[in-house]
Amino acid sequence: FWICMRLLVPTFFKDSSRPVQLYVVLLHILVTLWFPLHLLLHLLLLPSTADFFKNLTMSLTCVACSLKHVAHLYHLPQIVEIESLIEQLDTFIASEQEHRYYQDHVYCHARRFTRCLYISFGMVYAVFLFGVFVQVISGKWELLYPAYFPFDLESNHLLGAVALGYQVFSMLVEGFQALGNDTYTPLTLCLLAGHIHLWSIRMRQLGYFEEEAAANHQRLLEYIEQHKLLVRFHNLVSRTISEVQLVQLGGCGATLCIIVSYMLFFVGDTISLVYYLVFFGVVCVQLIPSCYFASEVAEEVERLPYAIFSSRWYDQSRDHRFDLLIFTQLTLGNRGWVIKAGGLIELNLNAFFATLKMAYSLFAV
Repeated sequence: FWICMRLLVPTFFKDSSRPVQLYVVLLHILVTLWFPLHLLLHLLLLPSTADFFKNLTMSLTCVACSLKHVAHLYHLPQIVEIESLIEQLDTFIASEQEHRYYQDHVYCHARRFTRCLYISFGMVYAVFLFGVFVQVISGKWELLYPAYFPFDLESNHLLGAVALGYQVFSMLVEGFQALGNDTYTPLTLCLLAGHIHLWSIRMRQLGYFEEEAAANHQRLLEYIEQHKLLVRFHNLVSRTISEVQLVQLGGCGATLCIIVSYMLFFVGDTISLVYYLVFFGVVCVQLIPSCYFASEVAEEVERLPYAIFSSRWYDQSRDHRFDLLIFTQLTLGNRGWVIKAGGLIELNLNAFFATLKMAYSLFAV
């Protein structure tokens, strides 16, 4: 995620020289703004049905990608704070059991997801670049996607080559934007769920290994402070992914429908068919990890009061039991926390299946 951000917005990392500022402005005007816009403007020219669907397969994806990228840029200060919270929470991992869980579950899930994401993006861009190579070798300087340009491309081969190069360059930049967009939410939710679970492990063991009641009470107060960090972590994640996931759910549902429609009725060559099949899989890979890890977070939050009650509270001091009672009541209120996309749709596996149903309903219509 940070590699993509350094490529796309180096000015955020204190590199504010004039050439770098000019680079960032031109990149976002030409790609983030104009690339999806020049695709959408083509729809006003009343293209053929095949061109209409071919345009929509990419224009919807690019509009969603640009909107998610802008939302991430807006929330970059909060994302930096989240990273500092993760570093603080990592320092609390002490026991062998916690280290084993973190390595076998949290890191394992993260590695598996990122490997799947890299493979899917690599496949779609391999097919995409192969198609571009075949088109260039054959001497056809046609646009990859039907789009609007303020000049005649058919009468001037040089302008046609420039337009094709612009679309290829924009697609590559959009790929970095999409990689950053689709990496941040699932991995952050994965780490949040993992740290909540690790905190629950510590809380369950409280009182079973300490001999002095005063030491147990002090440990309880430390765990309450750690819980405050988790609350802040959860709130920041909810804010930073809200708009992104709203665009993700709506954009993926519409894109899946358009891709299937275009493949079934208009695709005629093998390269395009393979490309759109891979594209369909990539859209699903974009969607499901965020919903899965959001469900994991919700389940871990539900278990917090049970983790507190599982500690050895019954033979502790009166102050310890009183603080633990108040703390349990506070965590019972946490069970109402939900991560919502745009403040409207609860983000979990049900949202994934609802998006697939929405895509099928659009296709049926």
